[in-house]
Amino acid sequence: MKIEQNHIQDTNKSGLQSHKENFDFLANNLSKKGANVEAIVSKLKDFQVAIPSWALGAGGTRFGRFSFYGEPSSLEQKIQDIGLIHSLTQTAGAVSLHIPWDIPQDYAAVKDLANGLNIKFDAVNSNTFQDQKDAKETYKYGSLSNTSEAVRQQAIQHNLDVINIGNKLGSKSLTVWLADGSCFPGQTNFQTALQHTENSLKDIYKGLPDDWSMLIEYKPYEPNFYSTVIQDWGTSFMLANACGEKAYSLVDLGHHLPNSNIEQIVSVLMLKGKLGGFHFNDSKYGDDDLTVGSIKPYALFLIFNELVYGMQNNPQNPDLAWMIDASHNVKDPLEDLIQSLEAIQEAYAKALLVDQAELKAAQLNNDVVKCQEILQDAYRTDVRPLLAEARRLAGGALSPINAYRALGVRDTLIEERGKHTVATGL
Repeated sequence: MKIEQNHIQDTNKSGLQSHKENFDFLANNLSKKGANVEAIVSKLKDFQVAIPSWALGAGGTRFGRFSFYGEPSSLEQKIQDIGLIHSLTQTAGAVSLHIPWDIPQDYAAVKDLANGLNIKFDAVNSNTFQDQKDAKETYKYGSLSNTSEAVRQQAIQHNLDVINIGNKLGSKSLTVWLADGSCFPGQTNFQTALQHTENSLKDIYKGLPDDWSMLIEYKPYEPNFYSTVIQDWGTSFMLANACGEKAYSLVDLGHHLPNSNIEQIVSVLMLKGKLGGFHFNDSKYGDDDLTVGSIKPYALFLIFNELVYGMQNNPQNPDLAWMIDASHNVKDPLEDLIQSLEAIQEAYAKALLVDQAELKAAQLNNDVVKCQEILQDAYRTDVRPLLAEARRLAGGALSPINAYRALGVRDTLIEERGKHTVATGL
């Protein structure tokens, strides 16, 4: 299935006049406050978030997985699904592949398909948290940190293979997430595990092309519940520094203990020039991988406030790789991703409304009340007309969810693929 431009224009017609009135009203009010509405809309229009290849099918829990029918059963179909999302939102212009779940069979054909849908290849992701078919060694007790040199070498080689795959597609970065850790006290020597991991990452780093970067992710727990080798941003930062200037930390919104001050983490990493990417999701209890902005929208806004400040004031930090990393257990995956993209854009737009100079002055004067008023004034603004205008100018839908349903996308996918297809990955 492919959504043509005339289909989108048809769905926009009924809401176009109402949108124009809402946008003009908001733009007029914001302009009176000194906001550059045209510049904000332009930034929203340019902002792109990668969709991971494993997110196009139904997610699951430890106890079950419930299909939503019409799932993509090949990499090509996954890219086509991202094309559907991108045509409606004009925000999903990249795909992040997970290897070996999504190894192209025909690289030229996959690149042509993605190019035709205006989709680029973002970071490629390695997988050393599962044993793969015909693998000689097991990752049961770790991969890059394993006590066995043979296991470590297998994991290193897998990452080098992933780099090679990404290089063929035009990707420019490798994301490394380790499940390595221990379930019980005494199971692992912490220092040995960390040293093995550092040495392994350095070997992978040597295999990076000159224009590539390596993103080192962290997570406090799961699947191991006593210790994790790369358990926090400090360990990730330390390992990135040990590897070299092309290595960075990657922040996943869900990879933190409850009530962690993620906005402070983001700020410090950008100050040090070591924030390489950001994965979006939301959570209530732990790493729940829920729809972005569905639980803690104000926290997401505060994080974006620091991201925007860093993008404006930290030239030492590279352009960031943005990606959604969520699990859609009871939702249509495409609708869930559309909702996530909307929430990300909304938080970004609100952060762009913050008058950083005014906030800085209030901070220097220790005017705590004024600081809060500045942030909450931006947060309380209904910026949805700005998002809709950015999509309209880019050729997207004023209301992507409504358009998705009006065009019968899921029904068409079920008709084309059947009910019982299963997406590779999670």
